[in-house]
Amino acid sequence: MAREMGRRHLLVGDVGGTHASLRLLEEHGGDVQVLHEGTLMSQDYSGFDLLLDEFLAQASAKGAAPRIDAACFSMAGPVEEGAAQLTNLGWRVDSVRLGLRFGIQQVALLNDFAAAGLGIALLEARELLPLQSATAVARGTRVVLGAGTGLGMCVLNWENGDYVAHASEGGHVDFAPVDETQDALLVHLRKALGRVSCERVLSGGGLVHIFDFLRSGGRAASSSLLDAMQGEDPAAAIARHALAGLDVLAGRALDLFVEIYGQFAGNVALTAYARGGVYIAGGIAHKIRAKMSDGSFMRAFNAKGRFSDLMRSIPVHVVLNEKLGVLGATRRARQLASV
Repeated sequence: MAREMGRRHLLVGDVGGTHASLRLLEEHGGDVQVLHEGTLMSQDYSGFDLLLDEFLAQASAKGAAPRIDAACFSMAGPVEEGAAQLTNLGWRVDSVRLGLRFGIQQVALLNDFAAAGLGIALLEARELLPLQSATAVARGTRVVLGAGTGLGMCVLNWENGDYVAHASEGGHVDFAPVDETQDALLVHLRKALGRVSCERVLSGGGLVHIFDFLRSGGRAASSSLLDAMQGEDPAAAIARHALAGLDVLAGRALDLFVEIYGQFAGNVALTAYARGGVYIAGGIAHKIRAKMSDGSFMRAFNAKGRFSDLMRSIPVHVVLNEKLGVLGATRRARQLASV
């Protein structure tokens, strides 16, 4: 009936290792209205279907319970043949089973950074913080990457009149140190973790790993920071103390984190030849944007020896819209509903 009335109802979301941001939408005449939205803690649920049950019950309690025409969910993990394995949750989500379970004919799952890539085209200028102003090559390859609970990325190539997002698990490549401090960090982490991927350093947990490494060298942390790390998310406490200048060790940890972040982003840009631009998304960059903007990130990004001039020709932005994955999922859901 929703289709006959010219109205279509969409269920979309961005599902990460910590939070799941969901929206129930109504599309009519090209306009999209949010009927209900919410953010749930992913780790509070043993499966995605149970999380969706809760969200839809909340929507129903507010009078929003339409038949859903199409759904698309951004998932923090690899997606193959309509099924997703969420890296930091252990969930396996199958699009066909979701459709049957919730009575939705069209259901799509996207890797979270593939969804973020689709959302880039929908951003307004005010939702981007330039770190390096340069002229993007028209139709040039773009890269979207970002640290949050994990470390994700995707590559966008121009194909048949539009950008197409190619999912990647490049956040799990080996961590490559560039100086003696980072050499020591790798040795420290290898003892605890065995193989050390970039995600083990560039994520919320990675910031804590860096802090612990620096502390193991005999540097002292303030009691206020140590207390805060017990009472809230430890990475958030470290970042907050660092940005406010409240703890020297936290400041050094964030300095090292941002330096390595810039190195990694530069490596990805160089690998993809991202002349169309680099977009830093994820759950951390916009929260530490003052630090991202102080020049240390870009110095590390551009430090590529003989290719430093090339690196300086690549535009780099921090994405300030925290709902980038939701935007990409919405774009895909609208496509599904129009079929």
